[in-house]
Amino acid sequence: MSSAPAPAPAPAPAPATPATPRQAITTDPGYQAFWILRVGFTVAPVLFGLDKFANLLVDWPGYLAPWINDVVPGSAQEAMYAVGVIEIIAGLVVAVAPRFGGWLVAGWLAGIIVNLLTIPDYYDIALRDFGLLLGAVALARLAQRYHGLARN
Repeated sequence: MSSAPAPAPAPAPAPATPATPRQAITTDPGYQAFWILRVGFTVAPVLFGLDKFANLLVDWPGYLAPWINDVVPGSAQEAMYAVGVIEIIAGLVVAVAPRFGGWLVAGWLAGIIVNLLTIPDYYDIALRDFGLLLGAVALARLAQRYHGLARN
């Protein structure tokens, strides 16, 4: 006695995205996560980039690997000025275009991680930055999902 195979179950429908950004921000956890990451990855790079010019939070040149300092022209502080400009730009790109800015910040963090892994005793900071890199990738993916919602 042969029986026909059971039909495959229908895939579960995707949850409906609320029609307006106001509805989404109050009801959709994914959209809330997107905005938390978007604001965080806008503000943090801009503030840390600005601090590269003042060294109020930390002595930033101390975080530049010696081999990189040997490769880039000028002093470590001058390199930090360039880093600051790049970080400010990355934060602004996240604010305006998070689908691209998330990937830009993730790539920048990958470079920072490589730098830190070549400095003894900075592995804990590299690990923290890896977590931030994952957050930036999550932002880019969520931005892809919610792209255009603000226009509805």
